[in-house]
Amino acid sequence: MTSQPIRSPVRIIGIDPGLRRTGWGVIETEGNRLVYVACGSVEPPDNLPLASRLLAIHEGLAAVLGDYKPAEAAVEQTFVNKDGVATLKLGQARGVAMLAPAMFGISVAEYAPNQVKKTVVGAGHAEKNQIQVMLKILLPKAEPPSADTADALAVAITHAHHRQSTALRLRVANL
Repeated sequence: MTSQPIRSPVRIIGIDPGLRRTGWGVIETEGNRLVYVACGSVEPPDNLPLASRLLAIHEGLAAVLGDYKPAEAAVEQTFVNKDGVATLKLGQARGVAMLAPAMFGISVAEYAPNQVKKTVVGAGHAEKNQIQVMLKILLPKAEPPSADTADALAVAITHAHHRQSTALRLRVANL
C-alpha cells in the first residue's frame, strides 16, 4: 500500500492595486483547504505627488512581504474604464504591485476581475457584497476592513484555485 505524498502549505498574497488604497490579503492553502492569515491595505496620503504615492505603495507592500513571507503572489488585472488618465495611473500602481513581490523572488500571477468574481462567487459579474459574503464562508476568521482588502483576499483565493494551471502555463511559455 502506498501513502499519499504530504502536501505542504503554500502561503499566497493577493493584491488589489490602487493609488488611494492598495489592498492585500494573505492566505495559506493546503490541498483544497484555505486558511486566513492576515489582510490590510497600503494607503498613501492623497496630497503626495504620484511618484511619492507609488513609492509609499512599494514600501508598504515590501513590509508586508517581509513580515508574512508568501511563496506566491497574485495581482488583479486593471479594469479599463472610460477615463484613460485614471486607467494609466492605476496601471502604474499595478506595476508597483507586481514589482514588489518580484523583487523578493516571488512569482506573480495575474487574474481578471471577472475571473476572480467567478472563482469566489460563481458569477463573473458579482457585486462587491456577494464577494464579502463568500469570504465569510471560505475564510470565516477574515474580517476585511474595506472592499479593497476583501478583493485582495478574493484574488489570493483565486490563485489558490488556479495556481496549478497558472504554473503549467508559465512552464510551457518558457520552453
